[in-house]
Amino acid sequence: MDLFSRSWAALRTVVAELPDEDFVQPSGCAGWLVRDLVCHLVIDAQDVLITLVTPTEEKPTRDAVTYWDVTGTPPTGDDPLDALTVRLAAAYEEPRLLKFHFDDVGSAAGRAAELADPDLRVGTRDEVLTAGDYLSAYVLEWTLHHLDLIAHRPYAAGPPAEGLARSRELLERIAGADFPASFSDADALLVGTGRRAPTGAERAELGRLAAELPLVLG
Repeated sequence: MDLFSRSWAALRTVVAELPDEDFVQPSGCAGWLVRDLVCHLVIDAQDVLITLVTPTEEKPTRDAVTYWDVTGTPPTGDDPLDALTVRLAAAYEEPRLLKFHFDDVGSAAGRAAELADPDLRVGTRDEVLTAGDYLSAYVLEWTLHHLDLIAHRPYAAGPPAEGLARSRELLERIAGADFPASFSDADALLVGTGRRAPTGAERAELGRLAAELPLVLG
């Protein structure tokens, strides 16, 4: 729960400190500008709020690892929700309005997570998880999108080291294999999820795992 809060706070800080001109520049999410990604984060924050107030008595059907639906096909932008996100982002017109909405909803999601009982069972996407597992899964989400935001911004602070390490651990459990020890946590996440292609040397180190990549999480 604490790692969720730290990862989320670090991501919100990066967004708050982005200069306005960056909002119309590419992010690390293929096909998305920074403003599109921030708008997606607003929707994610809303999902966190909704999920944490959707308790259930049903038994958990997923955990922090199995929460993810995994494919090998990167998004094309044709998904209706992806297209809606882009239109919503453009509708803000001024970055300060998008920053304000993100900070407003994001702060509320952060407070809700801090107050949540980790053993509470919650429902989302027609599945049941404990709140602790749900928020652990979102550490991976926040860390990946933090890397997306700073992809072309060397001046911006990166994700917390402990969030990177936990996210790598989750991705390795999803993959059913470890990434080479020579890979930094960030490189394991970027290569593992297809955010960048492995170099020839990295592909050789990956061995059979290379054929299983990318792991596209949805």
